[in-house]
This record gives sequence, structure tokens and C-alpha cells, in this order.
Amino acid sequence: MSIFSKIFSSDIPVSLSGSTDWHCHILPGVDDGVQKLEDSLSILSQYEQAGIRTVWLTPHIMEDMPNETADLRKRFEELKAAYKGNIELHLAAENMLDNLFAERLEANDVLPIGDNADTLLVETSYFNAPMGMTDTLNAIKSKGYFPLIAHPERYFYVPDMQTYRRWKELGARLQLNLLSLGGHYGPVARDKAFKLLTAGMYDCVGTDLHRSRQIEMLRKLELPKKHFSQLSKLI
Repeated sequence: MSIFSKIFSSDIPVSLSGSTDWHCHILPGVDDGVQKLEDSLSILSQYEQAGIRTVWLTPHIMEDMPNETADLRKRFEELKAAYKGNIELHLAAENMLDNLFAERLEANDVLPIGDNADTLLVETSYFNAPMGMTDTLNAIKSKGYFPLIAHPERYFYVPDMQTYRRWKELGARLQLNLLSLGGHYGPVARDKAFKLLTAGMYDCVGTDLHRSRQIEMLRKLELPKKHFSQLSKLI
């Protein structure tokens, strides 16, 4: 059994063959994720063992980490040149909804995600609701993109499911962090993740991998059987 098959299996193994990781921080040396090229290559090798077909590299872009688009593309080309495996690698970004994002969105200086390049992966503070969230989501759509909200289960300021439903009504999509299901981010995030999964509100999944040791956490992750079918629709 591959390491990622075991992610979802206590009694029932689920293969990730042909799947996509929509969110990870393994582009080396650009944010708080993987720092060394050799570590990135090692992680990709383990992804290959899982049968993962496509990986979106999504480094942070925020006021405190203002990665320039040109610099990220250069680092990405360096990684692709060094990687000799068969995973399809793509570059996007995880965009904090702050003033820097507003400026770059207006200037069309963004790195979209998805086969049709029609989606932007975005995040907010975990603790404080962003000002003008509705206006921001509408601004993203006005530029021709769908907002894909990263790890919504981790936002402590969201009091109930109604907020998530409102985001969906505004055209947003939701991305699940796999480790949330194992309680890696605490019981509140875990419980929200299962509620959103049960309600069918997620659109895709990602590892949000920052460190190679998180692969071991994924190996040990076990889920109740009742959630297997819901999760299998996303992977």
C-alpha cells in the first residue's frame, strides 16, 4: 500500500492514483515551506509512490512575504529542470486577501490555478474576518476568476455553516486541508472539516505540505468509514 493510500484507510484503502494536490508549499526557498531543493525532490518522489499525477505549487504571497511573480516563475523553472519524475508540476500561489493582493489583482499580476487558469487560491487570517470579504470575492470574479478559499475549516472567526454557504453563493470554491481531518490543526478545525465534507461543500483537496515530516502525519491519518465516499469524490 502506498503512503497516501493509507491516508484514508483504517479498514478501507483509497488510492490517490491519478489525483491532484491543489495546495502545497514545496517550491524551495520562497516562503515558510520547504527550503532546500533536495527536500522538494524527495517529497515529489514520495508523491510519485502515491500515484499522484498533478501537483500545484502554491507559495504564499502576502504583505509580509511579497513574492514577486517573476521570481516565483524563475524558482519554478529551476525546480522543473532538476525534477526528473513524471508528475505534472504547475505554479500558482496562495494569496492572502490583503492590500498587496488588491494591488496585484488590479494590475492582473496574479498566478491562477486550475486547468483553465480561471481560479485564484486565496486565504485570510485564521482569527480575524477580512474587511469587505463580499466585495473582495466580487472583485476576483470581476477579473474573470473563481475564488478558491484555502482551508476554510481553519478560520476561527467563521461562527457557523451559514457563512460558508454565503461564500459558495457568491461563487467561491472551498479547498480542504487533508491534515485537518486528523486534528492536526486542532479539534475545532477538525469538526468543521467533517461538517463541510458531510455537507458536500468542498471542491478539492490539498496537503498544504510545508515539511517532509508532515508526510508521516498523513501516513497515520485514519477516517471514519462513513466519510470515504464523500472524500473519494474530491480526489
